[in-house]
Amino acid sequence: MNLQDKINLISRQTEEIITPEDLEFFLKSGEKLNHYIGFEISGKIHLGTGLVCMQKVKDFADAGVKPHIFLADYHTWINDKLGGDLDVIKKTAVGYFKDGLSLAYKCLGGNPKDLNFILGSEFYHNNDLYWQSVLEISKNTSLSRMQRSISILGRKEGGDVDFAKLLYPAMQVADIFCGGFHFSHAGTDQRKANVIARDVAKQLKFSPLKIGKDIVKPAAVHTHLLLGLEKPAVWPISESTDKSELQTSMKMSKSKPDSAVFIHDSIDEIKRKIKKAFCPEGEIEFNPIIDWAKYLIFSPAYRQAGETEKIIISRKPEHGGNLEIKNIDELKEIFKNKELHPEDLKKFVADYLIELLKPAREHFEKGEGKRMLGELEELIGK
Repeated sequence: MNLQDKINLISRQTEEIITPEDLEFFLKSGEKLNHYIGFEISGKIHLGTGLVCMQKVKDFADAGVKPHIFLADYHTWINDKLGGDLDVIKKTAVGYFKDGLSLAYKCLGGNPKDLNFILGSEFYHNNDLYWQSVLEISKNTSLSRMQRSISILGRKEGGDVDFAKLLYPAMQVADIFCGGFHFSHAGTDQRKANVIARDVAKQLKFSPLKIGKDIVKPAAVHTHLLLGLEKPAVWPISESTDKSELQTSMKMSKSKPDSAVFIHDSIDEIKRKIKKAFCPEGEIEFNPIIDWAKYLIFSPAYRQAGETEKIIISRKPEHGGNLEIKNIDELKEIFKNKELHPEDLKKFVADYLIELLKPAREHFEKGEGKRMLGELEELIGK
């Protein structure tokens, strides 16, 4: 794979790369490069985490960058998830969550042996350098900026929080530098942490990131926040609607199970959730089914073995017969012109995901997988 192929692979289906120049610099350096993405252990794994994030992890691996999955048990504890019980969080991290992410990677055609998992509490144990880095990052970041950055926890800026939550951004940034990670990969909701990392990079003495003898800034790669299946809080959309805020508010959420498909949902559950999804005829903006088609289907990354370039949407003869569609732009145009009914599109998306998620679904239907999922469901009450 040549340099441009690697750049294209890492860049595809991203919302933002800070900066493309840094991405190219790292790939041209000849150094052994490291990727990082961190996850709170906060519940079931949905398609945003399991497919969107893990596909980008696979893109890094295919480009020759070593992928690291940070199981952020301390961050989960700080953020009061899973009852704030650190022992339960750790058990879930190395059990259900590690298995689930590995299986999602397998669904995408990846080899789970590519993945390098790091448990936060083990990484921090007896690690003076890490805690020194947390303090050094904090010394180079203002209190007001830390307060603004609590949005990465899913908290509103300016909200009344305990002090530990103000440490969360500095700890997340320290993860990047102490792990020696050249690429910090996250959803767009984690952007503030990555920007802090880049802003403090040249000021760190304890754990600077280097290429050769040069101190460098980590490159930030931000992926799309997959839309949840529910109707937006504001509809119809007007000229005065803050579209960026609406996009963030519509992201798929574990706390709203019917807004999300989980990687191990049953066939009936996938069909039920997608059948009732918000998908107004002729509307392509803020339409979750169109969003899922774009990011989960109409991309070379999601081609299943044996598929041709065109995708076929099956329809009854009385509904116009089968449709062959080459790309997402063609799908949007057909849907906008009301030449494809929402029910036919929903059925196609549901059937596609049912087949794609088969390895994960089968794993969690029996044995140890079923036991771990059951324990988590009992813990979260779902």
